[in-house]
Amino acid sequence: MLPWNRFRKPDGSGVESLLGPEMKSTGEVMGIDKTFGAAYAKSQIAAFGPLPTAGAVFISVADRDKRAMVVPASRLIDLGFSLVATQGTLEVLAKHGIPAQLVPKESDGRGEESISALIARGEISLVINTPVGSGPRRDGWRIRTAAITRGVPCITTIQGFVAAVQGVESRRRGGGVVQSLQEWLRPVVK
Repeated sequence: MLPWNRFRKPDGSGVESLLGPEMKSTGEVMGIDKTFGAAYAKSQIAAFGPLPTAGAVFISVADRDKRAMVVPASRLIDLGFSLVATQGTLEVLAKHGIPAQLVPKESDGRGEESISALIARGEISLVINTPVGSGPRRDGWRIRTAAITRGVPCITTIQGFVAAVQGVESRRRGGGVVQSLQEWLRPVVK
């Protein structure tokens, strides 16, 4: 967990929020609960703030991740979220009967209609972005920076997306069990 919103370049713009190898074990947090979803939701509260339980979710994933994003995206629809996606992601969602609204890529230069603008206006409650390549990489940087600036949870892997959906489900069911570490570690007496 790093305070990305506090990191700025000399010109005031944000910095890339993807972790490099030297940063992946810095500032770790932990969540403990009876289910993985509840534990993950707790870890996100400790790291960045709570996962949303409603709202619009932006999804833009690399081609390698498109097939794997179908099930968690469908589950978000089942939970009552609306989806916003870039063209390639939207096409895959539509092919699987998952409704989503089209939003232009950052590099399309449509300003007020871009995903960064929607995030800045508070219209997006969760960002799923797994970029690859030079164009998408720059777009992804802008998207992730906008999310960090606004305090919107930003997931950058499909595994994280699946975990986040499980965390949202847990939060919708009422969260998890709050206990001290000692209570979690107390042996079960029969």
